[in-house]
Amino acid sequence: MATMESLIGLVNRIQRACTALGDYGGGDQSFSSLWDALPSVAVVGGQSSGKSSVLESIVGRDFLPRGSGIVTRRPLVLQLQKIDDGQQEYAEFGHMPRRRFTDFALVRKEIQDETDRITGKSKQISPVPIHLSIYSPNVVNLTLIDLPGLTKVAVEGQQETIVQDIENMVRTYVEKPNCIILAISPANQDIATSDAIKLAKEVDPSGERTFGVLTKLDLMDKGTNAQDVLEGRAYRLQHPWVGIVNRSQADINKNVDINVARRREREYFATSPDYGHLANKMGSEYLAKLLSKHLESVIKARIPSITSLINKSIDELESELDHLGRPIAVDAGAQLYLILELCRAFDKIFKEHLDGGRPGGDRIYGVFDNQLPAALRKLPFDRHLSVQNVRKIVSEADGYQPHLIAPEQGYRRLIEGSLNYFRGPAEASVDAVHFVLKELVRKSMAECQELKRFPTLQSTIAGAANEALEKFREESKKTVIRLVDMESSYLTVDFFRRLPQEVEKAAGHPGGNPRDNSAAAANVDRYAEGHFRRIGSNVSSYVGMISETLRNSIPKAVVYCQVKEAKQNLLNYFYTQIGKKEGKQLSDLLDEDPALMEKRLQYAKRLELYKKARDEIDSVAWIR
Repeated sequence: MATMESLIGLVNRIQRACTALGDYGGGDQSFSSLWDALPSVAVVGGQSSGKSSVLESIVGRDFLPRGSGIVTRRPLVLQLQKIDDGQQEYAEFGHMPRRRFTDFALVRKEIQDETDRITGKSKQISPVPIHLSIYSPNVVNLTLIDLPGLTKVAVEGQQETIVQDIENMVRTYVEKPNCIILAISPANQDIATSDAIKLAKEVDPSGERTFGVLTKLDLMDKGTNAQDVLEGRAYRLQHPWVGIVNRSQADINKNVDINVARRREREYFATSPDYGHLANKMGSEYLAKLLSKHLESVIKARIPSITSLINKSIDELESELDHLGRPIAVDAGAQLYLILELCRAFDKIFKEHLDGGRPGGDRIYGVFDNQLPAALRKLPFDRHLSVQNVRKIVSEADGYQPHLIAPEQGYRRLIEGSLNYFRGPAEASVDAVHFVLKELVRKSMAECQELKRFPTLQSTIAGAANEALEKFREESKKTVIRLVDMESSYLTVDFFRRLPQEVEKAAGHPGGNPRDNSAAAANVDRYAEGHFRRIGSNVSSYVGMISETLRNSIPKAVVYCQVKEAKQNLLNYFYTQIGKKEGKQLSDLLDEDPALMEKRLQYAKRLELYKKARDEIDSVAWIR
């Protein structure tokens, strides 16, 4: 069976480590709070309820700051640890782990100084706890959390919200199901008006977590007593009420030794006609033993759930650390390897977008299947091949000597002018695909979790990728313009060889003498509107044929010059340049976001704490 010392000491060590990591319950925690899962005893009472005197009586030492108004302005986690008789008692603070205090007047001063370090010299409060461990042969193993005294009005120098702020802070402790509430009330006031009992009743209506303590029994009016309360008739709790007789203010002023005060307390209850029958269950010494035993039993009951929480948190932290990435190596070779790995991770995501593993690549097909055909349909061929324009161009091409049979120069000028219109849709297709590729680079960069660690490297890779895309775009534009120019540079002869036959049919002499037919064709009035309309129709048919050709060839050129190149060679130039960089330049690229570094450090510390806590729990004998 584990000793009380090992159980409570285990919780004490975990609590100290939690505070060092900034986990002291409540607030917005990224992970479940281990502090909240640990059983604790919270000391709650109104101002001047005798709270400080109870704690000092349990410890057997004067060590708490005293004064008027709010004296306790930060939670004080008081961890008592019993040592062997004859050993010197001492105190240690969590924020000063290597210094032992044997003068308890200095302990009082350090509590005040440490409070002021957080809250300043003002009368404000802070939820950040102070950890104080006292090692003494005169204490039992016990952990108590001294909270600011509940108050009803703000005094000078305090914010108007101080009353609610204190209550909210106290509530964050006592609302936890693992918190044992030590509700301290003065006997010389009506228990119905007790701030501590009122709050305890709200958060623990069954009273199973609440221990009631009545102080100042010796200060009650003559002829009155607190038997109804102490015997549970006035206000029933699941645990017995404990009466306490504190040192008087005169005793405190005279520095009466607390051990002397303890003896007087025992004598008071033993000789009291009102409480003599309860004497063996009264006093600060009995209260300390009662709380210690109960805390031990609660810890035993909660250990399985604490272990479960620790294991769950370890899994979450390890997963999050994997997500954040491990610390960076200092070796230049390892740094270069890391950069290349990150580039490959980005490149893999980018390729998945293009190949359909992730959304986005289909937008490139949309350019070819929708945008390009729509742009081709909107080209102004109707205007260019109108009768008026055809007559104008053909006449200008003829010059001073009109054409004899077919206006070949007019045809060529009309076709060349028409084909020039294809440049716009061709270049627009290149630009549209370029825009899609840039957007996929941006999305891939955002989806590459590993790269988020390194903003400088992220922006450098993005810049290199976009620079490569620009080069691919320029090459693609040159290629598609060449396709258009090739159609202009050599016209398809077979198409035009069919034209004389069409002219023959139009002349009405099919199958006659070729010479007669030619003469008939020549006799067609080359100045009539029908003649120019027929020329425009022929050119339109030819341009339509070219449009279909380009509609198929432009996508092939764009994919070859842009998409395929981006897929295969997006970071090739970057790889060449990165191989030339030295250690300092590599380190500059891996300059991690400070907020991310701090986050990883905190998670690593928390993980270390949880693993250590798990090992300590596993080492306790009772778990076997």
